[in-house]
Amino acid sequence: MYQQHNPLKAKQRVDVLHLQLQNLLYEVMHLQKEIGKCLEFRSQHEEIELVSEEEFFQEAPAEISRPHVTRDDQHQLTLARLDWELEQRKRLAEQYKMSLARKEKIQKAIEQKREYLSSLQPGLQNIMQASLPVQEYLAIPFEHMQKQAEVARHLPPPLYVLLVQAGAYGQACDKNLSVSIRGDVDEAKALSRPPEDSQDDESDSDTEEEQQNTKRRRATSGVQLDDKRKEMLRRHPLSLCVDLKCKDGSVLHLFFYYLMNLNILTVKTKVSTTADLSGAVSAGELLNSESLLNCLYASDHGKETPNPANRYQFDKVGITTFGDYVSDLGHPYVWVQKLGGLQFSSGGAQSGLTGSALSASHMERTMKLLRGRLQARLALHKQFSSLEHSIIPVSSECQHLFPAKVVSGLMRWTLMSHQEFTELGFVQHVLKAGLVHETDLFFMAAVERGTARLLAAVVMNPRYPEVAPLFSLSLHWKGERSGRTDDNLRAMESEVNVFRSELQGPRPGLQLLTNQIQRLCVCLDVYLETESQVCDGSEGPKEFPREKMCLRTARGPSRLKPFKYNHPQGFFSHR
Repeated sequence: MYQQHNPLKAKQRVDVLHLQLQNLLYEVMHLQKEIGKCLEFRSQHEEIELVSEEEFFQEAPAEISRPHVTRDDQHQLTLARLDWELEQRKRLAEQYKMSLARKEKIQKAIEQKREYLSSLQPGLQNIMQASLPVQEYLAIPFEHMQKQAEVARHLPPPLYVLLVQAGAYGQACDKNLSVSIRGDVDEAKALSRPPEDSQDDESDSDTEEEQQNTKRRRATSGVQLDDKRKEMLRRHPLSLCVDLKCKDGSVLHLFFYYLMNLNILTVKTKVSTTADLSGAVSAGELLNSESLLNCLYASDHGKETPNPANRYQFDKVGITTFGDYVSDLGHPYVWVQKLGGLQFSSGGAQSGLTGSALSASHMERTMKLLRGRLQARLALHKQFSSLEHSIIPVSSECQHLFPAKVVSGLMRWTLMSHQEFTELGFVQHVLKAGLVHETDLFFMAAVERGTARLLAAVVMNPRYPEVAPLFSLSLHWKGERSGRTDDNLRAMESEVNVFRSELQGPRPGLQLLTNQIQRLCVCLDVYLETESQVCDGSEGPKEFPREKMCLRTARGPSRLKPFKYNHPQGFFSHR
């Protein structure tokens, strides 16, 4: 019996041990899971961006940093850094609360001041309205200036630069210069931005559309091309008017426009005078708005756009030359671009200035040239009125340049076209020399004495009197002679063309033309009176009695005559 129960006990003991083993393995597995959870645990402090350890030990107080403990214990170091972060955040929270309180206080003060300023507006408007008579009396138009400044915000940059610089120059240097803004302000406000350079941006899309809708577009292609041209040549709705007043009461009105797609400025002109200027027929072109400002600076004709990029834009819409549109749009002179702060590369020397600096550098000289051009044209207009009536107006300051008695006189003064001038035989040498341009003005003067008739073809440069008129002569007396065939006629041309400094008169030299014509009459007297003696050796025919005192009647192989008048002695001599 004992032997039978012994294996059973052994088996029970084994089962107990196995159960204990399973319990231990389960506990091991449970502990391993807990260890894994602990290892994978992510504390919230790890997401906090703490200051670096170096900065912590430098800034934190000793009671928080405890360097003798934290330098060797990473756990204590982390706790200490968290404590320092908490202290800093508490301090920043207090500052934030103080800042919010200060902000609310400032906002309340701003609201109070805004309400106060709003209450001032009606009172100020009443004061401004009541002060209008005072402003007019003192010539200080504050209200006008305020309104203009409000409108000026809608000007394109070039016109704004011109407005500011012209206004500044007028205020500082020229009280007779005024600037005003014209145009539709509402339309300018509607332009949130300048129109795009649609010709370049839409070229590809236009090409595709034309290919897809060829039949439909054939009938309307011409109309669409015209629309594109109008859009390209579109002007900004606002423009500037600059008025230059002269001492005699005349005013030069300059109207400046901005072509938005071409990025250029143009100008139109108008002249207002106190006197009637309808008398002189030959002076019709002097104040013509199409040619008044031609060549204000040398070679600046204002027929073509100075912006090189416009050439490519024109090719896309079939515009051959901008000169076809200047009568409607105005002239794009180079000096106009510079007054607006625009400068385009054109192969010449570039100043390097742009914007307001470029405008300011050209403002004073340009305004002086404009006023000088108007004064010169008005002076010529008065002189032409006298010349058409065969009267040569010589001022008292220039009487000493001529003898007391001048027999030859002006019989005719007429205007010529460029074509008529080129058909004259005695001016061909001037044409070949390149001294004549289409922008010049052309006149014919006829000086007579007895049977002798002297024709003078006059070329007047737009820059008169800075550039002197050019005379070409032809004498009809005992045949026909000109400066190409007669040395003395060539000498007479030199007297009026070369020795211009003697005939300039008082500055700025507005008497130059009439003095040249008067000297021409004097030279014809000398020529005829001495020519008769040279020919036959007698006292001369009664037609041309000798009235001029000459030291020698002829000199040298070419038998040149004494055309130089010596004042106050009153005799003629050779040069």
